Amino acid sequence: MLAFALVAGSVWVVLELSSTLMEKMQSRDLLLGLQLPELEDLGQFIRSLPTSTLLGLGALTAVLAYWITTRPRSIVPPCDLRHQSQEVQMEDGARRSMMGSRSELLSYYHEDAKTMYEVFQRGLHITGDGPFLGSRLPNQPYTWLSYKEVSSRAELLGSGLLSQGCQPNTDQFIGVFAQSRPEWIISELACYTYSMVVVPLYDTLGPDAIRYIIKTAEISTVICDKPEKATVLLENVQRRETPGLKMIILMDAFDAQLVEEGQKCGVHIQALKDVEALGRDHHRKPVPPAPDDLSIVCFTSGTTGDPKGVMLTHGNVVADFAGFLKVTDKVIFPNQDDVLISFLPLAHMFERLIESVVICHGGRIGFFQGDIRLLPDDMKALRPTIFPVVPRLLNRMYDKIFSQANNSVKRWLLNFAAKRKGAEVSRGVIRSDSIWDKIFFHKIQASLGGRLRMIITGAAPASPSVLGFLRAALGCQVYEAYGQTECTAGCTFTTPGDWTSGETLIRDFTLQHMH
Repeated sequence: MLAFALVAGSVWVVLELSSTLMEKMQSRDLLLGLQLPELEDLGQFIRSLPTSTLLGLGALTAVLAYWITTRPRSIVPPCDLRHQSQEVQMEDGARRSMMGSRSELLSYYHEDAKTMYEVFQRGLHITGDGPFLGSRLPNQPYTWLSYKEVSSRAELLGSGLLSQGCQPNTDQFIGVFAQSRPEWIISELACYTYSMVVVPLYDTLGPDAIRYIIKTAEISTVICDKPEKATVLLENVQRRETPGLKMIILMDAFDAQLVEEGQKCGVHIQALKDVEALGRDHHRKPVPPAPDDLSIVCFTSGTTGDPKGVMLTHGNVVADFAGFLKVTDKVIFPNQDDVLISFLPLAHMFERLIESVVICHGGRIGFFQGDIRLLPDDMKALRPTIFPVVPRLLNRMYDKIFSQANNSVKRWLLNFAAKRKGAEVSRGVIRSDSIWDKIFFHKIQASLGGRLRMIITGAAPASPSVLGFLRAALGCQVYEAYGQTECTAGCTFTTPGDWTSGETLIRDFTLQHMH
């Protein structure tokens, strides 16, 4: 109603002003009459205007002021989009981002966060007793562990591991065989607190690959979530395929029979909470790592043979997400209020890298229930602001949206609205409060919690048509990343303001320091 009144007022201003000027000037030379500097007294001219015209001028000023202050702002790219990188001389075609120093590679973003241990400590300093890791049961709200609680549990778990023979150095490899959940992060931080190395294991590797990794990395301790996974690990020991495995720590409850099976083959089975209790009785002072220390060994899927272990230092991981921050810091910097929905495997560096960005700035991470079919319900309950995703899920979202537009008229209207909104996106305007959002896209945005401000997609190419539609429909910044485990995670990334799809490899380059 206000907008209508202002627009009507502006029209009225034009009509009133035109009428008054015509009364004061003869039709002999209208253009000459409009040369206000030739009037002897501009103030006298204004005072001579009728009250209705002055009111109209005031209304016009209000309209202009309202438009200036509320018009959507375009995202300003951090560099010339036609010149985003330059070739490095004498480096056989290697290219360097234009967004950083030409003489030095970027090793870290924050002076107080040069290792993954320091990354967490920085988040702890920012948020303290505030929420950190969240989980939920079906039809229940999220419950949260604070940064301080996670810090305490990580120290207790790490101390408990050391009290049972693990060594606080980078020669100690700890396997983590679990779905994404709070205990995964706690286990990881326990290793970092005492300079131990994390080795992720996951189901999709297959039993042969898991046996190979445990044997190759000489893993003596595995932390896993479910008794079924512990049974698989025990069977490998019983067949003498992984004789070095001596301890399995379980997140979930288990029965006495599993303990007996472990005793028969020399494997100690115990609960995570019991190891933490042991750490409380035998607490050890943290042994923080250095940037050049090994932090994690991620084994690839082994599509060309046996899995290959990628050895990443703390400096590798910190440098990679420093590149992410460098590219986006002027347009969408993470903060304490950010909430990330975690459903991708933490065994993959893509997910872990984005979560590290959130942790470094004191944000929250909420985990899905473990069933991808319940992810929409989890997102409504969590209301995330950051959504790491893979193209396959984006395709499902796109298909579901158009399946609900069940006739040609609805589909035409949806496409029409997306094109109109897409025209704004192409100009760098990203918003969720346009008329198209209110009429067509509000329900789509609400189905994802209604607070998204950033989506990052990687792991596979995304369809340009799907990505273009979702950029318009979701009203948030959508970034594409390209990378591989060998370069920590992402090695190229969409430049803010460049909303073309499918060109991260060619056009966009981030900074990272590979040791």
